[in-house]
Amino acid sequence: MNELTRRHFVKAGAAIGAAAAISPASLTSSSRRRGDDTLRVGVIGCGGRGTGAAVNALEADAGTRIVAMADLFEDRLSGSLGHLSGHDRFSSRVDVAPERRYSGFDAYKKLLGDGGVDYVILATPPHFRPIHFEAAINAGANVFMEKPVAVDPAGIRKVIAASRKADEQHLSVVAGTQRRHEACYLEAMERIHDGEIGELISASCYWNQGGLWDHARKDAYSDMEWQCRNWLYFTWLSGDHLVEQHVHNLDAVNWAMGGPPVRCMGMGGRQVRTAEKFGNIFDHFAIEYEYENGANMLSMCRQIDGCASRVEERIRGSKGVSVTSSGRAEFKGQNAWKYQSANPNPYVVEHADLIASIRAGGGLNEARRVAESTLTAIMGRMSCYTGKSVTWEQAMNSGLNLSPEAYAFGDLDVREIAVPGRTPLV
Repeated sequence: MNELTRRHFVKAGAAIGAAAAISPASLTSSSRRRGDDTLRVGVIGCGGRGTGAAVNALEADAGTRIVAMADLFEDRLSGSLGHLSGHDRFSSRVDVAPERRYSGFDAYKKLLGDGGVDYVILATPPHFRPIHFEAAINAGANVFMEKPVAVDPAGIRKVIAASRKADEQHLSVVAGTQRRHEACYLEAMERIHDGEIGELISASCYWNQGGLWDHARKDAYSDMEWQCRNWLYFTWLSGDHLVEQHVHNLDAVNWAMGGPPVRCMGMGGRQVRTAEKFGNIFDHFAIEYEYENGANMLSMCRQIDGCASRVEERIRGSKGVSVTSSGRAEFKGQNAWKYQSANPNPYVVEHADLIASIRAGGGLNEARRVAESTLTAIMGRMSCYTGKSVTWEQAMNSGLNLSPEAYAFGDLDVREIAVPGRTPLV
């Protein structure tokens, strides 16, 4: 396991050697002051994914400790802390004193302001990611942030700017695009880039599944509280399921193609999930993306019960086809191949790779790359919502900003559901 993790880290962060030569091969400043190699971890966003990421951080390295937690809702924080404190294997490494438990819209500021963490896990609803990432970098913290990293172009630009500052400070940043840390994907992409399936011609990717959870509204909830608790179904919070979920597949195709697409045109709608509890998002999308080399990608995602499911990526080359999905990678064609080696849990490996970079003094920064894949999804949504063709430049420079006027519990109207051909392209 240690050897596999080391090789994954080398592949995932090729720049590590150069960065370590520039900055001291030591831990963060707070660790140096303590004179030990413990990594103190703070969790911002204590839902299911934040709790899972905290467990993954504890699994990844015996030196990690969960020492601070923050969430908009105190009950979510308490539930997460109870789960972590009662864990059979890791309870002894969870030490979150009452004074290091923060709730409210400014909870992230309080956690980052106490200076007691070496890296933070950012796992709130995606809308808040650019704000929290910028604050974490300004505080000098290393970062693990869940995908996607924004819901609009304004947020993407904020993440890219903070990413540059992270490089300047030699901070390490890993994103929750776990395929980038999965052994079968790493091997497949290395072979693709070595030309084993030939010149890349086209691709298709899919995240078609049934419906997910929804959170029923209670009489005591304000508009803001209900939307934040039921965040999957509001574009300003999740980006829509194309951005929140399908970004994994889009990122894998961008990885194979060597960068993001140059334009796209798509369609989508809201046919089945039409009740009020489903907010203002769509339930299906289909988009054609075009890359700089002329290759096209068909992207499909759907969250509708009773339909065929498929979650995978297919990359077509002049010599064969690559098929990848979680735990699986194979080539069909002239150079037929199937991955059959060990495939450690990528949710753990991504934290191990982050920790290895922190211990080496920095050099692994995935923020720009995940921002580009997130914008790939956002530009697809922009096309589907408006019915227009959208270029990369249009998306990157768009004035679209989905932020509410204020972050406070109270009235908050649900934005109108997009209507292709009527909703304007901003």
